Amino acid sequence: MTMHPEGRAARARAISRREFLRRSAATALGVSGLSAALAACRERAPAPAGGGEATALGLASPDHPVTLPLYDDLPPIEDGLPPEPGPLRIFNWNDYIYKKVLKAFEAEYGVGIEYTQFSGMNEAIAKVQNDTVRFDLFFPTIENLPKLVAAKKLQPLNHSYLPNLRNVWPRLRDPWYDRGARYSVPYMTWKTGIGFRRDHVPDPGELDMPFDIYWDRRWRGRVNLLDEYRETIGMALVRIGVGDMNTHDEDAIRRAGEALNELNDLVDVKVQAGDYQKIAEGQAWVTYSWSGNMNYAQYYLPKGVGPEVLGFYYPPEGGWEVSNDLIVISADAENPVLAHLFIDFLLDIDNGLTNFGYEGYQPPFVGVSEEEWLEAGAIPDNLRSTIVTERDFERGQPILALPPAIDQIYQDVWTAFKAGV
Repeated sequence: MTMHPEGRAARARAISRREFLRRSAATALGVSGLSAALAACRERAPAPAGGGEATALGLASPDHPVTLPLYDDLPPIEDGLPPEPGPLRIFNWNDYIYKKVLKAFEAEYGVGIEYTQFSGMNEAIAKVQNDTVRFDLFFPTIENLPKLVAAKKLQPLNHSYLPNLRNVWPRLRDPWYDRGARYSVPYMTWKTGIGFRRDHVPDPGELDMPFDIYWDRRWRGRVNLLDEYRETIGMALVRIGVGDMNTHDEDAIRRAGEALNELNDLVDVKVQAGDYQKIAEGQAWVTYSWSGNMNYAQYYLPKGVGPEVLGFYYPPEGGWEVSNDLIVISADAENPVLAHLFIDFLLDIDNGLTNFGYEGYQPPFVGVSEEEWLEAGAIPDNLRSTIVTERDFERGQPILALPPAIDQIYQDVWTAFKAGV
């Protein structure tokens, strides 16, 4: 067994953020304020009378970037304030910041940290919207950001406290979903591709359509897909030749569902979390997986099995999913200065490399070479393709928020597929 320098075996005891990594846009569609939150006005908005919401400008996408609104009654904190005494309250996925990094921040600023975890984004958004959790910092996904801003649950950032933001890729310092990074900074990045056991299946890259690897009856009972309806249907859309993982074409979405039903008939597909452990232990031979999961699958390999048996395929030319999540500050934060300082602490390159070495998910840092990432994460060369680059963001596609009616079609297709699994 390959041993992590800090030991990761304990991670199997709790449901982690990787189990659920991102629920798609509409898992939180029932949350109030969605229509206003899907985009926002490009100027400072007055305090809405009677709890009104920002003017909607449409769904954000790389081709339709949005500038989220600022509110007169919710300004950023002033420059030059001293940090509060704490404790700093973090609301995040289970085990999604290395404890060594948390302890280093506590030691540097002489404060404590209270870490409240959640196991799914829908659960987390509901708690934030309903004010049932106290937090200074929260780690949402990009499609949820405008909803939270429209509901006035977040405060704008004061960039004077964030000098390490310069360490972030330029495209994510001024991202399409939050122009000017008014409310958010990026946390981790990932690619979604094919995880596979090299000792059992051929390299998917040798196929004309790599996703055909799943539709091979030779792997019956050994195929694992993400339990994420937007991502898995998106994979099927690419496989049938549609390409756009966010298509609004009802016929294409339904044909993708038919392809998934065919897949289940062929291979008795498993749709479940924990793919990193299942592929390491040989329960699965081929998975639809996040790059970060494959980075640490090596630490679950049985004794005597080396990491060379693992593989991760993502097309060199791009085109499949690539994305990131966020760090934001509560509008009601009791420790807003400390929260800014913690964000800046995570954006320090040395701290980010330490965090990556445990988490397996990669922050979007400039000036860090592929070799440095491989060394920091103890990643073998056969998993080099898990490394995310800024060029991947230029050539890949994120999972986007959808109009409710279109999203309902995706959900209906997914429900029908899951009923047969």
